Amino acid sequence: MQSGWLEVGTIVAAQGLKGELRLYPNSDFPERFQQPGPRWLLRPHALEPEPVELISGRYLSGKNLYVVRLAGIETRDQAEALRNCRLLVPEDDRPPLEEGEFHVADLIGLEVFEQATQTHIGTVTDVIPAGNDLLEVKLLHGPTSLIPFVEAIVPVVDLPQRRIEITPPQGLLELHQPS
Repeated sequence: MQSGWLEVGTIVAAQGLKGELRLYPNSDFPERFQQPGPRWLLRPHALEPEPVELISGRYLSGKNLYVVRLAGIETRDQAEALRNCRLLVPEDDRPPLEEGEFHVADLIGLEVFEQATQTHIGTVTDVIPAGNDLLEVKLLHGPTSLIPFVEAIVPVVDLPQRRIEITPPQGLLELHQPS
């Protein structure tokens, strides 16, 4: 995706017959899907996002989905045509964070080091939401590893230096070492 935008969700299906959309969130900020206002839609294979207006949204508990209404989408067929479109906001539209919180986009690409030895281990390629988020790290010497993103294992996140330091429990990284 071109720079300047943050992806906040993906439209996965139509909901009902009146143009509502089921959206899988890629943001921890519910206001992205519930507060009316301008958003942008990136269609599959499109190069530029198009402006849309979010009219309303509600959370479907137990499904980790939101149901949203967009201006001008009033039928199931119109809603189905938006399947796999991504919902965007401008990159500078970032809610303030509490101490110890990070935007996912800021973590992607950070270099990962073992804290005790300062050995370069790999690079963060994704953040996977789970009970505790997991950092997907492409290891320098092996495939990818999932590292729990908790302070005990990831005590240092240095955004200005673009690095993370980890204290992996015994065996976490050895599972992925070539033999």
